[in-house]
Amino acid sequence: MSESPIDPHARHHAHCLPFGAQLLGAASARPRTRFRFWAPSCQSVQVEIEGPAAPVKLEMTPTGNGWFEAEADCGAGTLYRYRLDGELAVPDPASRFQPQDVHGPSEVIDPRAYTWQHAHWHGRPWEETVLYELHVGTLGGYAGVMQRLPALAELGVTAIELMPLNDFPGQRNWGYDGVLPYAPDSSYGRPDELKALIDAAHGLGLNVFLDVVYNHFGPDGNYLHRYAKPFFREGTHTPWGPAIDFERTEVRDFFCDNALYWINEYRFDGLRFDAVHAIDNHEWLRELSDHIRAKVRHGRHVHLVLENEHNTANLLETHFDAQWNDDAHNTLHVLLTGETEGYYHAFADEPIRKLARVLSEGFVYQGEPSPIHDGKPRGEPSGHVPPTSFVMFLQNHDQIGNRAFGERLRKLCSPDALRAATGLLLLSPQIPLLFMDEEFGSDQPFLFFTDYTGDLADAVREGRRREFARFASFSDEKRRAQIPDPNHPQTFAASSPPTDAAAQPDAHERLDWMHFYKSALTVRAKLITPRLAHAKALGASVLAAQNGSDANALIARWQLDDGETLAIALNLGDAAVPFAQTETLMPKGKIVFETPPRVRDHLAGQQLPPYAFIAWLTGDVSEYANTHDARKVIEREWHA
Repeated sequence: MSESPIDPHARHHAHCLPFGAQLLGAASARPRTRFRFWAPSCQSVQVEIEGPAAPVKLEMTPTGNGWFEAEADCGAGTLYRYRLDGELAVPDPASRFQPQDVHGPSEVIDPRAYTWQHAHWHGRPWEETVLYELHVGTLGGYAGVMQRLPALAELGVTAIELMPLNDFPGQRNWGYDGVLPYAPDSSYGRPDELKALIDAAHGLGLNVFLDVVYNHFGPDGNYLHRYAKPFFREGTHTPWGPAIDFERTEVRDFFCDNALYWINEYRFDGLRFDAVHAIDNHEWLRELSDHIRAKVRHGRHVHLVLENEHNTANLLETHFDAQWNDDAHNTLHVLLTGETEGYYHAFADEPIRKLARVLSEGFVYQGEPSPIHDGKPRGEPSGHVPPTSFVMFLQNHDQIGNRAFGERLRKLCSPDALRAATGLLLLSPQIPLLFMDEEFGSDQPFLFFTDYTGDLADAVREGRRREFARFASFSDEKRRAQIPDPNHPQTFAASSPPTDAAAQPDAHERLDWMHFYKSALTVRAKLITPRLAHAKALGASVLAAQNGSDANALIARWQLDDGETLAIALNLGDAAVPFAQTETLMPKGKIVFETPPRVRDHLAGQQLPPYAFIAWLTGDVSEYANTHDARKVIEREWHA
């Protein structure tokens, strides 16, 4: 059963956790906190509360099934640990904050202390989404991200997506080595500063998404195996150790409550679930979605997005809004760069035909055997799923950060080809995702970075270098030795975007790229987004080169909500391509976007020039472009 409708006057929000440290009753002169802890591998547990001298130790009462409870006269700001069988002291697995990092004490937090300024905010519909993925640490913490919000809103972004925040060891981490899922890392700021960032974004009309990692824990700071061995499925191993046992009720509840905690206490507008194929439990994923939908106040737009190597299309039919479309990225990457090693090998054969399938059906692999999955079938039919169920991107944290030197596409392909592909990204009906600083045509790397010490630091550094030995360009040991050390502070610094784009040596070029993105996103917002709710693909056709073979060019069409048609033509090759069957292939309607400038002038000669992208709309576009700014964008070239 859903909760009550949004209360526009509710300015304090909390999710009542059934475990961890929970303040009891209203604030008073004598605050009290309940502690509840699952430790089925322990005989006894004490909660240790730090005081001005020695810690105060309270015996926790066993209540059955591995649970221990205690109440204490303490309130917000109290630091505490759990001591296991009189020996090891550990932080709370449901800690709301770790002011002294992952091995330090947990802090009791009053979630209602923050006063929300934009209590009326209820989110935006999914089809309006233009995602902007960012790493909070590289942008200067919550305060640094907040300073960038007005520019992102002006660019045409409608949602920011924060890479994982959960507490990790040290001061630097790319986000996927967290160990305490409820504790936003202290290096970025305090919990109320995160809430202030989300609040500010809502005030600018921006949704805020959080990337959550439920498939593994990082290698340092996870103590669950010491006191809750049943949390893991012994004998089932993953690259990160024993698999998390999602068959256990306690495990399922731990992560379900985590999702609700971020959505209801921090007012995130959506979650991106990292690598759910590693969870490998579709039943629980559906249960998670149902649980969230039932507990979110009626009237809020809350969106759930998957990363799922399995391409399980049926999860997108009823339970999840969308999936990151790795097939789209991998196909476009092969077309833009010619790279075919690693997972790109599965997209090396006829990539333009694979892109045509992406645009008309969503996934490339819909049950066909995949050469990078031991020839086993991958995916399910997805042609019936609406295009807005797929998140398209040219770059993201994975595809840049997993490269040895963290190169962006500006370093790997021609800028003209990149503009053409960006036109497709921003104007196709699939949901576009940008990676931070992409809008400036950035060529700055985004490297894999951590802050480990000792033997673990050595293992991570050398392990990463060994990982690339299978690639031809890193077969030489001396070449592998040049791969940046993830733990060196300079690796993090090199991955941190500049704070002022206008002050950079290439400021003119950066602003030129930004105008390109802004123009395309204005066209999307005014002419495409209002018609996306029930859009469906009408197919895609690969164009033939002069010699009759496939060119790296295609035409795709979609029927929009009002029955009109959006059509695009894309050429990612370095030669012009004829419209061989102009009467049937040449799109009709008004050109609403093009790159390079005045590419339409070549159409009279039945040619689609190299590195070109054109978008057409049938019908009366003026109905959807009823502002001066939108008309101006439509009638001019992007660079004017």
